[in-house]
Amino acid sequence: MVLDELTHRNFFKNPGLHRTLAGDGTASIFAGLVGGPPITSYGENIGVMAVNKIFSVYVIVGAAVFAALFGFVGKLSALIQTIPGPVIGGISFVLFGVIASSGLRILVDNKVDFNKKHNLMIASVILVIGIGNAYLKIGSFQFTGIGVATIVGIVLNLILPKKALSE
Repeated sequence: MVLDELTHRNFFKNPGLHRTLAGDGTASIFAGLVGGPPITSYGENIGVMAVNKIFSVYVIVGAAVFAALFGFVGKLSALIQTIPGPVIGGISFVLFGVIASSGLRILVDNKVDFNKKHNLMIASVILVIGIGNAYLKIGSFQFTGIGVATIVGIVLNLILPKKALSE
């Protein structure tokens, strides 16, 4: 939805949500099979696109190639590691703040009424859980941050009374 808003295109129709989710799932399975890290669902890329207003797939692919190159070439990796921690921290604040703000903008653009306590309570709980990176561990399986916030948001939306809270 954020990407649709940023680019003024409808990715639900083309390529379709089913293809997007299938691609994301396939990438996650492949990463798991080869011992790769967890796969993101484009949140960071969307944050970067929102900041720089460049929406080209080729630019994103180019950045991915450079990132892989930096990972395999020791001298390039060492060069990246010379960037001071506070600079990387500042960039991270802006990047993840833009991701959260873009999501909130969608709620505002779709006229979600935050004067209704139902909506305000759910949004507040989701933000605190997501930003606080709360986790839920069941056996050896663990949900973290955004996953827990999503599940709690869905459950709260289903169980909190809409009428009594909105009055």
